[in-house]
Amino acid sequence: KGTLEDQIIQANPALEAFGNAKTLRNDNSSRFGKFIRIHFGTSGKLASADIETYLLEKSRVTFQLKAERNYHIFFQILSNAKPELLDMLLITNNPYDYSYISQGEVTVASINDSEELLATDNAFDVLGFTPDEKMGVYKLTGAIMHYGNMKF
Repeated sequence: KGTLEDQIIQANPALEAFGNAKTLRNDNSSRFGKFIRIHFGTSGKLASADIETYLLEKSRVTFQLKAERNYHIFFQILSNAKPELLDMLLITNNPYDYSYISQGEVTVASINDSEELLATDNAFDVLGFTPDEKMGVYKLTGAIMHYGNMKF
């Protein structure tokens, strides 16, 4: 677990993984709003902070335009930077195997999904996620990928 300053900074990669996506105009477009409140003690030193998120574009999970892309976390996991995730989630590294994430672009030249996964994973550590909590986040993300392939 990192210092308070580190946690505030590392919240960004974690939020971006789950809340940013490629759009027609921006390869790393924020699809949510966030408000960061920083509290200082009487001595002027950083005392605490909280981040509020709102207006996440939930529809992007299930549908993207041809020239756009789903949230970065899906492609980070498929990057194979942490192959143990593919095994644990029972997924392949082929984005075209997953309906929810293959409707639009699957690669973005300006984004290195492997490096971004390592940054996201490190952010979880700095934020104090336990190994079980991290795996729970990844499992839920993998479940969404599988859910998108269900046929009724």
